[in-house]
Amino acid sequence: MSSRELSRSLWKAVDSLGSRSRPQCEWTTRRAQKSFPPSVARCISTTTARRADVTEGEIQEPFTAAPPIRFEADAEDGKKGDRSMLRTLRVVPASPSYFSAKPTFTDDFLALSALLRKVATLPVISPAEAPKVAWKTIFQYRIMTNEPVKTQRYHKMMHMVRRLNCINPSVVPEEVTQALLRYKKASQPGDIKPKPGVIDELGRAKGVGRRKTSSAVAWLVEGEGEVLVNGKSLSQFFGRLHHRESAVWALKATQRLDKYNVFVLVQGGGLTGQAEAMMLAVAKSLLVHEPALKPAVRRAGCVTRDPRKVERKKAGHVKARKMPTWVKR
Repeated sequence: MSSRELSRSLWKAVDSLGSRSRPQCEWTTRRAQKSFPPSVARCISTTTARRADVTEGEIQEPFTAAPPIRFEADAEDGKKGDRSMLRTLRVVPASPSYFSAKPTFTDDFLALSALLRKVATLPVISPAEAPKVAWKTIFQYRIMTNEPVKTQRYHKMMHMVRRLNCINPSVVPEEVTQALLRYKKASQPGDIKPKPGVIDELGRAKGVGRRKTSSAVAWLVEGEGEVLVNGKSLSQFFGRLHHRESAVWALKATQRLDKYNVFVLVQGGGLTGQAEAMMLAVAKSLLVHEPALKPAVRRAGCVTRDPRKVERKKAGHVKARKMPTWVKR
């Protein structure tokens, strides 16, 4: 009997059991034991007994789908079993995304996603109130991971990083703090703190300012409002009214023109650069005397240095950006 005929006869015998009585079931079992191989006959006899509600004592041998797998070697052939076990062992990758295109980035992304789901119920603050952090740029992250990470994917990851940074600092978990260290720059804005200004024994406060290629050093002392620039009066050194107002704008904005004497040394650049460098130097020395004036001085625009400079001339250009005239014919 072929395998196809054998399976067909087997299924017909099994399907016919539901509608037959007990004597018919026993007859089918005896017939199967004579017609089919022993393993198939046992299967039919077991199925027949279960469908006819036969007790466990009447079932002679249970059916097993596959022989049991032996994971441990016997005492008599231990070495042989160890060798067979070693053949079946395989090295499991440390990363679940080992076989992906970018395993390191994928691991970071999955770790941040799992951490964000874990702390999603913690209270948060607005991004404006969150701690100021300088995050790594995409170029720094590519160098760190040695992977060509796409910009869109990196932005998605940084969105989760900023969301974790907005957790209330009073309840932020330690694991979140440790996870964010991987994406911070080595130097943060708050790490570099300027030295506090000091008033010397003569009552002078020193301030330094720069603008373009000009630099100025100012000394501020309580007085009647005298201003000397490189040994000259303010009107003698700066001929234009705009330059004079720019030089002492910090004192004028805070209404302190007649309360301090100013002595300034300037060098480099032109009159505009020297006047604005002097403005920054005077503002810094004024804040040494009265630190409470910082909000007013900041609103006046005298605290932050202006980084703008003249753009250099390029080769083949007339000026920094101007190209020479081109005529076709």
